[in-house]
Amino acid sequence: MIITDVRVKVFHTETRKHADSAGHAHPGPVHKVQMALLTVVAEDGTEGHCFSPPQIVRPHVIEKSVKTVLIGANAFDREKLWQGLAHWQRGSAAQLTDRTLAIVDCALWDLAGKALGLPVHKLIGAYRDKVPAYGSIMCGDELENGLATPEDYGRFAETLVKRGYKGIKLHTWMPPVSWSPNVKMDIKACAAVREAVGPDIDLMLDAYHWYSRTDALELGKGLEKLGFAWFEEPMDEASMSSYAWLSEQLSMPVLGPESASGKNFTRAEWIKHGACDILRTGVHDVGGITPALKTMRMAEGFGMNCEVHGNGAPNLIVTAVSNNCKWYERGLLHPFLEYDDGVDYLNSLPDPMDDDGYVHLSDRPGIGEDINFEHIDANLVSEPF
Repeated sequence: MIITDVRVKVFHTETRKHADSAGHAHPGPVHKVQMALLTVVAEDGTEGHCFSPPQIVRPHVIEKSVKTVLIGANAFDREKLWQGLAHWQRGSAAQLTDRTLAIVDCALWDLAGKALGLPVHKLIGAYRDKVPAYGSIMCGDELENGLATPEDYGRFAETLVKRGYKGIKLHTWMPPVSWSPNVKMDIKACAAVREAVGPDIDLMLDAYHWYSRTDALELGKGLEKLGFAWFEEPMDEASMSSYAWLSEQLSMPVLGPESASGKNFTRAEWIKHGACDILRTGVHDVGGITPALKTMRMAEGFGMNCEVHGNGAPNLIVTAVSNNCKWYERGLLHPFLEYDDGVDYLNSLPDPMDDDGYVHLSDRPGIGEDINFEHIDANLVSEPF
């Protein structure tokens, strides 16, 4: 099945999420932002899709790199195409990113599933059809009755448990919150959540990403006393040795790396150097479903769990085909937002959760997203390219 075209539509979508100066999401008034849909087209008319921020699928990147590798190639040769794109990264002046690789790779998996009439998790080889979800809370803020105090976190955690979540992950306060970061406040928020939900709910923390070693250790020791399930990204992940040091100091699991570049190769180094106890992957962090699966299987070979970063249909698929991944990350969640309302460019949620806290996989061919093409075409920013 030969690829004949790659095209991108950029469109407006409405959201209540606003990014602060550090890029963290918080609730606010409804406003319009831009989203893109990348489409890979095969000679028989079959299409594979994946959503993306527009800057990741810019015209130059699509024309000079993606089309060069994909046009005329067999759409089922995903490994060859992924390796070809990865090869082009070196000469792209850093324009062809792992995030772009991820979008293209997901679209190719979507195309293959649709061509064969199979959901992608069945095409890969499913381990399960539903995955337990943890509620991933947004970063702290200074909004009244939002996530401004430890007590706010505690109240919201109770709401999440009533919704069905059996696990909760906190993101605490980070700049530009005026008084952050603050280790003692982080511990107070974690303690408030533990008190609110009791001992049987798994709790995790994704902390301020640039704490020093001593601050990270103080925070980790506080989490140990509270029985947290893991500790995530308290320091700059470029310093792998800092994480090896932290893992040696703590009895609780350290999870990583999340944002470190280097695809599955960097994750292999973290295992080798004992920098984590639970490995981290994510479709958009490592360059697609293809390398995320490599990372997951590599962790399995070392007897390690590997948790998937972020929500969305592609990440859900990786959790469903793996027996060494415990959770699906559902969020980001906030008292002022209703996650189950979904987004206007999808006709239904890609990750519907039942009352027992399980997210169910779609039986639709491909990635499983029910795309609202009418909405996209009615809200185009410019002509497709």
